[in-house]
Amino acid sequence: MTETPVGGLTHTSENPIDRPLGQDALDALDATLASARSTDELLHVLASAPDGLSTVEAEARARELGFNATPTPPKPGVFAKIWVHLSDVLILILLGAGVLKAFVGDWLDFAIIMIVAVVNVGVGMFQEGRAEKALDSIKGLLALTADTKRDGNWVTVDAETLVPGDVVRVRSGDRIPADMRLLECVNLQVDESILTGESDAAVKQLEAVEPDAPVGDRTNMLHSGTLVVSGTGVAVVSATGSRTEIGRIQTLMSEVDELETPLSRQLASLGKFIAIAVGVMALVMVLIGVFVHNFTLDETISAAIGFAVAAVPEGLPALVTITLAMGVQQMARRNAITRRLTAVEALGSITTICSDKTGTLTKNEMTARVVVTSEAQFTVSGEGYEPVGELRSGDRPVTFGDAPLLARLMAAGSMCNDAQVIEEDGHWRLVGQPTEGAIRVMATKAGFDVAHERRAVVPFESSHKFMATIDAYEAPAGVLGDAPQQVVALHAVGAPDRLFDRATHQYAANGTLVPLDLTYWENAQAKLGSTGLRVLAVAGKVVAGTELADAESLILDDIAGLVMYGLVGIVDPPRPEAVAAIAECQRAGIDVVMITGDHAGTATAIALELGIVVNQADGTVACPAGHTGRAVMTGADVDELGPDGLREAVKTVRVFARTSPEHKLRIVEALQTNGHVVAMTGDGVNDAPALQRADVGVAMGIKGTEATKEAAEVVLADDNFATIERAIEEGRRIFDNIRKSVVFLLPTNGAQSLVILVAVLFGWALPLTPAQILWVNMVTAVTLSLALAYEPGEPGLMSRKPRDPREGVLTRGAVLHVGLVSLLIGGVTLLVVAIETARGSAPEVVHTTAVTMLAVGQLAYLLNCRFLHRSSITPDVLRGNKMVWIAASALIALQLVFTLVPAMNSWFGSTPISLDRWGLTIALAVGVFLIVELGKLVQRRTEDKRG
Repeated sequence: MTETPVGGLTHTSENPIDRPLGQDALDALDATLASARSTDELLHVLASAPDGLSTVEAEARARELGFNATPTPPKPGVFAKIWVHLSDVLILILLGAGVLKAFVGDWLDFAIIMIVAVVNVGVGMFQEGRAEKALDSIKGLLALTADTKRDGNWVTVDAETLVPGDVVRVRSGDRIPADMRLLECVNLQVDESILTGESDAAVKQLEAVEPDAPVGDRTNMLHSGTLVVSGTGVAVVSATGSRTEIGRIQTLMSEVDELETPLSRQLASLGKFIAIAVGVMALVMVLIGVFVHNFTLDETISAAIGFAVAAVPEGLPALVTITLAMGVQQMARRNAITRRLTAVEALGSITTICSDKTGTLTKNEMTARVVVTSEAQFTVSGEGYEPVGELRSGDRPVTFGDAPLLARLMAAGSMCNDAQVIEEDGHWRLVGQPTEGAIRVMATKAGFDVAHERRAVVPFESSHKFMATIDAYEAPAGVLGDAPQQVVALHAVGAPDRLFDRATHQYAANGTLVPLDLTYWENAQAKLGSTGLRVLAVAGKVVAGTELADAESLILDDIAGLVMYGLVGIVDPPRPEAVAAIAECQRAGIDVVMITGDHAGTATAIALELGIVVNQADGTVACPAGHTGRAVMTGADVDELGPDGLREAVKTVRVFARTSPEHKLRIVEALQTNGHVVAMTGDGVNDAPALQRADVGVAMGIKGTEATKEAAEVVLADDNFATIERAIEEGRRIFDNIRKSVVFLLPTNGAQSLVILVAVLFGWALPLTPAQILWVNMVTAVTLSLALAYEPGEPGLMSRKPRDPREGVLTRGAVLHVGLVSLLIGGVTLLVVAIETARGSAPEVVHTTAVTMLAVGQLAYLLNCRFLHRSSITPDVLRGNKMVWIAASALIALQLVFTLVPAMNSWFGSTPISLDRWGLTIALAVGVFLIVELGKLVQRRTEDKRG
């Protein structure tokens, strides 16, 4: 049998075309209109013909319309990039602290701070190239060459030279070079997953589609960057460069502004507040010192510098960076690879997850779920391509002896099939089409694995939508009779409506042939389809003794008089772990929204299984939160809504189907406008703009394109939704630890600055020198504060509602807490200074005892900070984080060095102190711990009364 092209052309214009294409005509033509026009009409609009363009005309159009390439936006210079990062408030605080340390002659610390600042700027510049790489990686998806007709002959040209009106031919394995409307096609299937997110190859045909058809439904179009899986085709170029679907996506990406994470905004606000407060208080100190206490200007400036050095938390940026970096390592161990440090914390702020369906929420492995024959309905257990499971009728496993009609269906499905499943390293992989793979695995589960000889085949084509084979095999006992039999049979698998037209009979329960009951089969198909299943029909007939038994080829007319064996309902099943992860997210107050290119019925059925939506008593579906309103919406519905309408819709809609890149971007923006912190998952180029706009973009590591990975902050190594839930839990832990670290670190600076401030206000000698202040800052930041970065998650971490993204690192309660602890530790330090002064101690002893008080006071306060939401008077405070004891030991060792080593005494003005002074500071530190715990108790009870 010979193949003939499907479709034809009646266009009779002179070829090759040498007639110019006006810019006005091109502006009026977009991909939707190209797919909605007839081929003759489109060729007329494009001023083209089946024999393509002349070389002269193609070159003229290239000069007028531009090359088939996307424009490259201008990039900022090196100095502009450096300034962006130097102007960050935290970097300015670092630089300010460095300048102050240089002013007091501490060149070693000055050098260290400058190095930290340079490293921060370098890391920022490295990270900011992500958007540029995302745009550049799209270009790697574009074809390099194309076969086009010029001057009536097929030639290979650079794909960038293609222009609207060029006629191009494609074959299996080709990358599509531009957006094109099909003129001819034979068995053409195209992988459009980078645009639609759907793994099944799109079957192409020639008929015009509706003007508002989404990309996934434009079956007569070939889109730039997609890949031909099988077959051949000839098409006319309708859009090039930035006018293509992938070009429009790149334009969207270049126009999307990336958002600051909540942590970035909050640390910036905290830095500005500290900088302003330090400046104001330093000025007040200078004025009081000069005009009230008649200090010399040099003395007053020295005191102000000491106050500023004490108040500026120069260790804060490094502490936050280290905590986030450790979070990155933890998340990587859980298959979430973080490309941007602040994304770790941002994950902990997420209020809504917008997720793709295929491969993320589902296994991306088509699975047969239901089989319907003329006598019964059967369920198929097991999921994915692993051939483990069985067929059941109700609760009873089924054998061929119990259901001979089922055996005929399995025989046909397994032989009229080119797919194979292969086990590699404990994982089962499909070779072939997903729907054929589902039937292959189903037959294996049923135990039907019979050797056969294929004698002839009609391949699947979009025009007839089924595959047919003639197969010779030995039917096992129970299939066609009690004993094995040699059989030659015609088998067919494909679209139900097409096989219904070619079937005339079906089997009755007793095994006799009866006329086809079309109503029965159409009702069965509708029932399966209503549950979101993709339905295939299986039919056949025995041809032994007929001419077809020895036929070496088949034609479509031979596929007639079939016996309908049954229907198979197939679905890409939800990941079992995703169901639990979604429930956990909902318990944590996080909404999960499915945004997919699939049809609404299929998407809704999967969403019901996952718990994203729930059934109502009236048969409708709703979001689990109990909000009234529409829960499912299509891309066409989104197009009908303005910004305000979409803002209202996203409050209740949990499934968006048949969506485009623009839809996804609008949905994310609407959620953010409503105050949500949004994580967006994706794998195709079509997802990249929304990923870039989202607060946290999450790309798939296995099936994701490079453009998507470059646009994302987090890459899932296992493409699993459950990994997102684990990453959010890790993000919440990290933010808790950052908050604990900030709440711990700031009282160090607060207490020191309070000591300096009180001394200046009352005209006392400074109890601490700038060098001693720096020592306390260094030992607490290097030792104690880092211990909190290792804190495990507190109980009930995922039972809390997401925190308000407008809430700072320091809440009102935390600010009050920091202030009171600063007063407390500063107060006991001043008490120690007063006691030592009353004793008549030397200044070195007073200073050393004050430094020791600050250090051990912070050590006691570290135990308070381990649990911010519960009491630290519990045995748990002594376990669960070994770094606490390592840090405490390091602090004590360093403080002993500070007091006992002569070189340190010389550098810092310290001296050895007696045991009674050590005992005094330790006793006061215990008092600090107990008083702070009393304050935490009062705060918890106050919050409980409010909440």
